Amino acid sequence: MKQLILVFFVALLITNCATTSKNNASTIQLNEAKVVDPSKYASTITQEELKEMLYKYASDEFEGRETGEKGQKLAVEYLKTQYQSLEIPTPLGDDNYFQKVPLEKQSVSEAKISVNGKDFKSFEDHIVLRASGNTEITTEDIVYVGYGIHAENYSDYKEIDVKNKIVLAKAGEPKDADGNYITTGSAEDTKWTNGRQSLSSKRDAATEHGAKGLILLDSYMFTRYAPYYQRQAESGTSGRLSLKSNESEMMMLMINENLAKALHPSILEDEKPKNLKTNLSLAIENKSEEITSENVVAYIKGSTKPEEILVISAHLDHEGIKNGEVYNGADDDGSGTIAILEIAEAFKIAEKSGHEPKRSILFLHVTGEEKGLLGSRHYTDNNPIFPLENTVANLNIDMIGRTDPKRKEGNRNYVYLIGSDKLSTDLHNISEEVNKKYCNIELDYTFNDDNDPNRFYYRSDHYNFAKNNIPVIFYFNGTHDDYHQPSDTPDKIEYDLLENRARLVFHTAWEIANRENKPIVDKATE
Repeated sequence: MKQLILVFFVALLITNCATTSKNNASTIQLNEAKVVDPSKYASTITQEELKEMLYKYASDEFEGRETGEKGQKLAVEYLKTQYQSLEIPTPLGDDNYFQKVPLEKQSVSEAKISVNGKDFKSFEDHIVLRASGNTEITTEDIVYVGYGIHAENYSDYKEIDVKNKIVLAKAGEPKDADGNYITTGSAEDTKWTNGRQSLSSKRDAATEHGAKGLILLDSYMFTRYAPYYQRQAESGTSGRLSLKSNESEMMMLMINENLAKALHPSILEDEKPKNLKTNLSLAIENKSEEITSENVVAYIKGSTKPEEILVISAHLDHEGIKNGEVYNGADDDGSGTIAILEIAEAFKIAEKSGHEPKRSILFLHVTGEEKGLLGSRHYTDNNPIFPLENTVANLNIDMIGRTDPKRKEGNRNYVYLIGSDKLSTDLHNISEEVNKKYCNIELDYTFNDDNDPNRFYYRSDHYNFAKNNIPVIFYFNGTHDDYHQPSDTPDKIEYDLLENRARLVFHTAWEIANRENKPIVDKATE
């Protein structure tokens, strides 16, 4: 970290957000920011420092930062040391920068299934996607729900009670007479037909209607998943991580056509067979190992509205080591992690100059994003350090150091924004005005479309805040060929873009933290 006095002197000479962008003086009146020009603090966020820290954070030394493993432990210690050197305290007290996140590492579960006396084999006929504790099921526990879809204009759950039952659904979505899918009226894949997205969508629909489990007939996905699960089981490799909870989570089973036909001979033809006229026996033995991971938290207390909290977040984890290769995760999400450190330092310099934020700011580095947004979900659902009702917004940074190949032509000084208008028109307008006044980055809303098949809005840590009606902005550069590959290394980061985008987040955070009124929530979460 730089010497604060020297940097502050240099900062006074610089007034723009991006290295090449001009300060757009305009008639926009940004609340409470008119007294202090934040650009002199934003200018302390430099590509030189970002590069120095990211080469350390995304080095082989950190072993890919896999959740719960040695590399992740080294990462959280590094972040703690950085905050200590900046003299930014922890809200947990006693020099404790770690919020413990209790997890379970589950080995691959195998089910024993027989239908009318015939046994069906794991990995050949069925695989257990998720299990919580040991499970036994009989025919009476299962309700067939066709495609398992619940949408505004079509629902397989209409007039069907599945509370505390296991729902049996099949892959796909019905089409209309023109060959278009019913829910969208389009021939393009929908969230009910698109691979893993369809699995999560049908799971969510079952959960919404009170089901305790889902059995999905999907022959195509089964042929892809079964060999992978079998290899894990045979090698003894641990399976997925989940938050440790006293509540049972939904059981999920995927089956092939042989087992589906045994459950009901006409299941592939009938829309809604009323009864499963079979003698079914299903038992799942689940084994799990308890582990602990950590979120890292640091905090600058507000001067006049300290009870109101702005959360700036990024995930600290990545993919670890696979087949002897380190997945360094420089862009995903080393870029967001290091950006927060620089943003925090800028706020600290302002505080030491007598310009502390009016609202409090929590710098939140979450674990387990790659395992299912686990660290952020623990913060919002299990143990929020500050009350969620006092949290005014979440600015989440996940991959801001590269260029999307689709954007190689034209303006490279861009960033994708996702979610800014989902809950708060006010937050969206603040974001636009701040950028226009200080940064002039092209704000690209391509992935903000409600029908975006990538569903990025649901795939990073901001979503756990959004589902609690907290306004969010997700900053993202898009994916590239090195995404989730060992080739995501710090030498490929475009540090001028990383600097520009980090400064944009700082300016937006500055305005939210210092304006008179917090962003108004004028829309309900889905």
